[in-house]
Amino acid sequence: MTISVLPQLNSTKLLIHGFPANRKAMGLVKVAVGDGVLTFLWVFCVSCLGIGTSIIAKATGIQGIATLLITISLVFILLFFFGIIGAVLGGASFNPTGTAAFYAVGHGGDTLISAAVRLPAQAVGAVGGAVTIVNFMPLEYKHMLGSGPYLKVDVHTGAIVEGMLTFMSSIIVLYVILRGPKSWLMKNWLLSASIVTLVGFGRSYTGPSMNPANAFGWAYVHNRLTWKHLYVYWISPFIGAISAGWTFRFIFPPPSKQKVA
Repeated sequence: MTISVLPQLNSTKLLIHGFPANRKAMGLVKVAVGDGVLTFLWVFCVSCLGIGTSIIAKATGIQGIATLLITISLVFILLFFFGIIGAVLGGASFNPTGTAAFYAVGHGGDTLISAAVRLPAQAVGAVGGAVTIVNFMPLEYKHMLGSGPYLKVDVHTGAIVEGMLTFMSSIIVLYVILRGPKSWLMKNWLLSASIVTLVGFGRSYTGPSMNPANAFGWAYVHNRLTWKHLYVYWISPFIGAISAGWTFRFIFPPPSKQKVA
């Protein structure tokens, strides 16, 4: 993780934000089920990125900062295949902040009602993904699995960092999807590189997550569902995503109805 103005971008647009042209023709329940399934798969797979990077780096002898290229490449592959899966599921999404950002900018077919139905489905899918990967990861790699995003600083600093990172990631996604290069491969690569970079910046603060559903799944597994979790990993990211949508809309205002006509 979009919109009908980029029909050629079948992977990234459907993966992160899930705004298919035929959304209105789908039942809301079907969309929510697709979101739950896709979020389950995403949390399961993305939890293996660190392990996959370590195995490939060891096999190829790559060390240091160069291992970031391995991680970016793995994220690129995930975005590609999850784009296909998202398309099969009717434009499913695994990140509710993406939906919020595009709603704020004026794109997509979601409403507050549809978002209220889809968000719990994504949270349930994330819980399923986190529980499954914890139980099925081989013992030799389980110590590398980690415990998902968690707060490593005071709660207010964490909330600010998580909100700012979500704001920046949303701005990047909006620009790449709506005004970036025409090649969907280049779009995918830019999004992959930006995700890995932002995660690196926020690693020593909040994880980070930039995805409330993913954070909820791991918080459930490790019994960290507190008001701090709600503040840092839900309220702040949504504020950041919506603010990014409004900012993008201010910088790149939509064409007037007269121009469109």
